[in-house]
Amino acid sequence: MTRSLKKGPYVDQKLLKKISNLKKEDKVIIKTWARNSSITPEMVGFTFGVHNGKEHVPVYVIEDMVGHKLGEFSPTTKFSRHGGKIQKGIEEEVVRKEKEKLKE
Repeated sequence: MTRSLKKGPYVDQKLLKKISNLKKEDKVIIKTWARNSSITPEMVGFTFGVHNGKEHVPVYVIEDMVGHKLGEFSPTTKFSRHGGKIQKGIEEEVVRKEKEKLKE
């Protein structure tokens, strides 16, 4: 469910304050726990360390990210892979083809 248009997008005020004190030339990672904060045009060009529950994942903000949430770019779970005999066979086939390419 989206936020009301009357209220506007949620942006963490502490985050905006940190951005206003920095210049884009500064290569500093801005640590934040505000995963639900929307990305605004002022944030473009900065690198944020978005907390995923365990560590701060660096996220470099570009123009295409404006309007999204910071948490979308910092996954909280690690995807291993889908399992099964068929998947295992597919992966073995890919490895075999790569080895053949290297031999040539």
